[in-house]
Amino acid sequence: MKGNFQLIILIVFIAAAIFGVLVFSGTIPIGSGGDGSLGTVTLWGTAPSQAISPILSDFNEANPTFVVKYVKKSSDTFDQDLLEALASGTGPDMFFLPDNLVFHYASKIVTIPYTSYPLSTFKNVFAGAGEVFLTEKGILAFPLSIDPLMMYYNRSILDANEIVYPPAFWNDFTNMVPTLTKKDDSNKIIKSAVALGHFSNVVNAKDILATFFMQAGNPIVREEKGIFDSVLDSSVGSYNLPSILKFYTDFADPNNVVYSWNKSFDNSDDVFSREDLAFYFGFASELQSLINKNPNQNFFVAGIPQIKNSNFKLTGARVTGLAVSSSSKNFSTAFMAANLMAVGDFASKFSAALGIVPARRDLLSVKPSDMYSPIFYNSALYAKSWLDPSPKDTDNIFEGMVNAVLSNNLSVADAIKDASFKMSLLLIK
Repeated sequence: MKGNFQLIILIVFIAAAIFGVLVFSGTIPIGSGGDGSLGTVTLWGTAPSQAISPILSDFNEANPTFVVKYVKKSSDTFDQDLLEALASGTGPDMFFLPDNLVFHYASKIVTIPYTSYPLSTFKNVFAGAGEVFLTEKGILAFPLSIDPLMMYYNRSILDANEIVYPPAFWNDFTNMVPTLTKKDDSNKIIKSAVALGHFSNVVNAKDILATFFMQAGNPIVREEKGIFDSVLDSSVGSYNLPSILKFYTDFADPNNVVYSWNKSFDNSDDVFSREDLAFYFGFASELQSLINKNPNQNFFVAGIPQIKNSNFKLTGARVTGLAVSSSSKNFSTAFMAANLMAVGDFASKFSAALGIVPARRDLLSVKPSDMYSPIFYNSALYAKSWLDPSPKDTDNIFEGMVNAVLSNNLSVADAIKDASFKMSLLLIK
């Protein structure tokens, strides 16, 4: 407990130091108002107002010299609304920044230089998934939460097939698939082990594929001398990237022993909730929706299987950070509020309210005692994200890559090269 307190004090000290440096340099203008009030700043996000309002009320009460006002936006139109608002000068002072929009908004938010906030300090304070907000120039957002990709499994199906524990490694996983996939006399699948191989009816397909590539050591996107480029087709170490894509598409190949999924199925989350699917790869934040779909389903959750004998563990994640707009009309207050929200108890309340995991290491060290959180927290420690240049476009690119292999239009190697080339075009600013 003492160590956690000291860490928080260290974070607050660093935040104050950054603020002081930026004020001294003139980056943050301090007004000369006589009433001592630092004013009101607006915060945009897609989280439900009923979840954010109570914790923001506590935050404002604890910091009476300014007010943070939350504006809830639709997740479907958030990107467009934010772009239009910033362009017209009516945008928010701060916003919750999803990791898949960080590249898109890099030029519109404040970058904190490493001379003010050392990289070593950032890595000591935040879990590795938060590094998606780092560039060679500095920090684009303070990580608030991590939503790791998990493996949900139907306990009844595993029990019925005398499988004691869910698989920890991919080779064990593939060995289970033929046993768990049930077919009729015409080779039609009636119960599936896992939804992999296709894209359109596999929920989180891009995230699953990205996790496979990152587990092989490929970061997907890399920055070098300030220039971002796709390295999706660059093999790392002893892993052959085409074999990773083939591993995925094999589950949709009727001639393969692991064949377990095809286009005739509904979306994978619905099939899992009907208890016709043994394993479902979904995010920690999906837990409640899965419970709501079938309250009587006997399922549990485990970490994503790993590559056996790998030097590290990894799962994919979605990360949310807190960014300050470079066009804020009350920059000094926005910057101060963002720092306080990231280092104070707002961060823990934020993740608890949304059912996701905090990004700070000191908070990850104190696991809630409920049934699921310890597993989510453990996965968050080895979770990683990647710099997605355009979510909708990369969805299409990944889907095209999978479909090109399934239709035999391209080899797995050429499909990866094609996808990597298209992603590189998206990264050109």
